Amino acid sequence: MSLLSGIHHIAIICSDYERSKTFYTQVLGMQIVREVYREERRSWKLDLALGTQYVIELFSFPEPPPRPSRPEAQGLRHLAFTVQDVDTAVAQLQASGVTPEPIRVDPYTGKRFTFFTDPDGLPLELYEI
Repeated sequence: MSLLSGIHHIAIICSDYERSKTFYTQVLGMQIVREVYREERRSWKLDLALGTQYVIELFSFPEPPPRPSRPEAQGLRHLAFTVQDVDTAVAQLQASGVTPEPIRVDPYTGKRFTFFTDPDGLPLELYEI
């Protein structure tokens, strides 16, 4: 029997809360579950969902240190989202001013995918199912 039963959420610390909130809600279309300002930490916490699945906790903190993420730094490499049609998703990103990398094909699965970044440079992937 596995110790784990699923992934509960992914936590992201952003440098500009309003910019990231707009990106994740208006550009990527995630729904706000809860938004809380934590006075004692001078920090916003935004809970986001895709449909009915709770997915991301978006945090702001005063002056968070930058984290190196490229090229191939240790730690979380990227966050991948599934899409039905990668071409349609890329067109929607481009219409919002986001420039994804060229679409590639996974040599092992034959599935199409692309990468782009959030406002802080966090690498995100769209993977066609």
